[in-house]
Amino acid sequence: MRHVVMWSGGITSWATARHVVAEHGAASTTLLFADTHAEDEDLYRFNALATAQLGVPLTRVADPRGRDPWDVFEDKRWLGNTRLAHCALELKLKPSRDWLTQHTDPADTVLYVGLDWSEPQRIPENRAGWAPWTVKYPLTEPPYRDKDQLRAEARTAGLPDPRLYRLGFAHNNCGGACVKGGQAQWVRLLAVFPDRYARAERAERKMRRLLGKDVSILRDRTGGQTRPLTLTALRQRIEQQPEQLDLFDEGGCGCFTTMADAA
Repeated sequence: MRHVVMWSGGITSWATARHVVAEHGAASTTLLFADTHAEDEDLYRFNALATAQLGVPLTRVADPRGRDPWDVFEDKRWLGNTRLAHCALELKLKPSRDWLTQHTDPADTVLYVGLDWSEPQRIPENRAGWAPWTVKYPLTEPPYRDKDQLRAEARTAGLPDPRLYRLGFAHNNCGGACVKGGQAQWVRLLAVFPDRYARAERAERKMRRLLGKDVSILRDRTGGQTRPLTLTALRQRIEQQPEQLDLFDEGGCGCFTTMADAA
């Protein structure tokens, strides 16, 4: 059997890979990494250290046109947001599925995704989306650990935390500028990577002009109504009215967890 771990560079993909290597051996394990061309530079350092420790070289795939998320939004004429993001489909899911189709046989290949015990509701759609491959989710089984515990295990194993985790980001993806992230992520991005925030703000403004619509990545739910919240408006709110921010809205990545549209 061949064992393919969907590797993101986050802590759950590392923990999943460690489990698979321990159970099935490095020789039969593949670590499949889909590069979005928007990752934090430190993610590549973590990838190199982690895969060397596991004894499994990284297999990298990427969009054949070299696009990043903002390129995808322009091509699709749709601004990614917390509900729907074509970047995950185009930059992660499709390249991964293309590689699997070319290099594996579903009859003798098992896929592993880093969903954990807190996300059982995502499994049915995920499993259906990756069909006809069999998918397993080792982190949904005992012993149950949260991400802080997994990060502590990685440090014990000699792997320093990825930089985004050290800076307080919940996910190590897309340089901290994931469009599926919530207000808290963007507040943090402005504070620690203002250049990345500025680029996203410019890209969002460009998309609004291109589409001629009042669209935004984020939503403002104050007052019981849901309205678009642009990154420009959020920045101004951070500067002028920080008490109106939802600092508990971290949002989520989950790019390998919704496969239905790629099947």
